[in-house]
Amino acid sequence: QVQLVESGGGLVQPGGSLRLSCTASGFFLDTYAVGWFRQVPGKEREGISCINSSDGITYYADSVKGRFTISRDGAENTVYLQMNSLKPEDTAVYYCAAEGGPYAYTDCRAAEMVTDDNSYWGQGTQVTVSS
Repeated sequence: QVQLVESGGGLVQPGGSLRLSCTASGFFLDTYAVGWFRQVPGKEREGISCINSSDGITYYADSVKGRFTISRDGAENTVYLQMNSLKPEDTAVYYCAAEGGPYAYTDCRAAEMVTDDNSYWGQGTQVTVSS
């Protein structure tokens, strides 16, 4: 079964850290661009980070730059989002998505990865930053 599964969300105090994981099953992430998105109820989904498959170049939205780090672990077939110095405004449901295919590398070119009907999405994980 082809799927993406996010994990690592939870409740954290302002200034704290969390590491989100996006693990693929049924396919290999190596050739896919992988992006992280977040959404707050009533607001548009925001693309916050993306990592290329060809060269590992990373992109970040201004809202998270300097605080969040995206990375890949090919052996684990997982993409991580390390989130430091968390703020209450980071509270959202976080989703990962994979774009591309198995036969060629796919790159992001921006923090907001372009997705289409063939993209894979995870189910989301809640991050709450509150004291």
